[in-house]
Amino acid sequence: MSAGSGPGRTPAERLRAAHAELLSRTPENAVQPRLDPVRRALELLGDPHRAYPVVHVGGTNGKTSTARIAERLLREHDLRTGRFTSPHLHSVTERISVDGLPLADDAFADLHEDVAPYLALVDGELRTAGEVPLTYFEALAVMAFAAFAEAPVDVAVVEVGLGGTWDATNVVESAVQVITPISLDHTELLGDTVEDIAREKAGILRRDAIAVVGLQPDGAGEVLGERAAELRTRVVREGEHFALAGRSVAVGGQLVAVQGLAARYEDVFLPLHGAHQAHNAALAVVAVEALLGGGERALDGGLLEAALGDVASPGRLEVLRPSPLVLADAAHNAAGVATLVDALEEAFAVRHGVGVVGVLEGKDAEGILALLEPALEEVVVTRSSSPRAVDVEVLAGIARDVFGEDRVHVAERLDEAIATAVDLADVGGGGSGGVLVTGSVTVAAEARQLLGAAAVDAPGRSRGAGPAAGGEDEGDGGPGDEREPLDILGYPLDLDGDEDAGRLGVDPDPEDDPGDGPLGGAR
Repeated sequence: MSAGSGPGRTPAERLRAAHAELLSRTPENAVQPRLDPVRRALELLGDPHRAYPVVHVGGTNGKTSTARIAERLLREHDLRTGRFTSPHLHSVTERISVDGLPLADDAFADLHEDVAPYLALVDGELRTAGEVPLTYFEALAVMAFAAFAEAPVDVAVVEVGLGGTWDATNVVESAVQVITPISLDHTELLGDTVEDIAREKAGILRRDAIAVVGLQPDGAGEVLGERAAELRTRVVREGEHFALAGRSVAVGGQLVAVQGLAARYEDVFLPLHGAHQAHNAALAVVAVEALLGGGERALDGGLLEAALGDVASPGRLEVLRPSPLVLADAAHNAAGVATLVDALEEAFAVRHGVGVVGVLEGKDAEGILALLEPALEEVVVTRSSSPRAVDVEVLAGIARDVFGEDRVHVAERLDEAIATAVDLADVGGGGSGGVLVTGSVTVAAEARQLLGAAAVDAPGRSRGAGPAAGGEDEGDGGPGDEREPLDILGYPLDLDGDEDAGRLGVDPDPEDDPGDGPLGGAR
């Protein structure tokens, strides 16, 4: 009997047990340079990853948002979709979605129970060979591919975890690959130059497929092109074969114009902020053009407008509270923070901006703070519940070097940090101040929880034409949420000081995914 089964167990308890088994494995940021164990597990399951076409999304920043936009657009075309992304904000179920909905707690536990014997068999073979058993991320990838075949889906959108060549998702023979902008991140694993990193990202390219490539820094584009030529991959490049043709700020987001491969799409509303999200949308639109018609058939304008108008990207410059304005963004590398700052200054008229910043070990805290400094009047340094969070006093010392002594405040707890920041913004902004919570995925996630944000992909959002994938236990924030960082709060943070928010619990999960997440940027 697996860890997730047993008489009388609630769906939440079963999910918690299944996730505990996954968490007992090697963390996802301890990437193993191999694909054969994942292939072996999938072979035992009947190669479920070969049962549907795949759009494979790689790059450094923007992967999750691009994947979410592409999936939503495919779903609007009356296709049943699977989506695999990382990291999750609150519940591991967010990573595996069918028809835009995370698997229900029971469905995730059932999936784990079904796959566990095959994982155990491969674990045994690996131990016999003196190798590390399947990792957390490898096991989740196997589960996702199995879930999509079981659904069954018509198409899957799969986000790379870390790198590309040796990422567990790279067992797929994708029809379309998307490479978002590449920048320096995870240099200890991927290399010290954008060329080195691009070489790893190019590992997802496939022979005779279509690669949709976003704007790239000098060097990275050349590396991608060389690999594509070796494979005879058809490369369509942003700025050469397609483009973000225009954009203007609108209430709640922006209007974008995309020159696609087959048509130009004008004045499409996108409820996300920032030029980077507009570029992500352009990549997603062209990826869908490439998949559905080889780039030769225009998308229906009505379907495009309906899909993009319903897009959400939780934790990406997300408004958690309009007054006082509180925003959360999961940016945690230099490129991600740079795009965040540009979007913040464009979309929000904040007179006195106050940052709430928490960073994880291994990230460039000084670089993150230096990029934020021109956009903020003051900063409150804090930490999330992650065991990888940088000590508050250490981070405060770095912040004082960047901002100066008088502009830096310290709060050990995130709830206290947000409350302090709101007070500072109110006093300094005269009613026009604002708070930005950023620096790590876990800080953004816990801010969402504290301020009572809606569950990620909660039922009730427009699901498109396909059948739904779950029931009342879907989404995040439920009593069985294993990643629940604030499980003893029981209520949103009261910024007027009427309630004691309580102390943060400890999140057992790694913060980032092996890509945009425990190991990414503004996505």
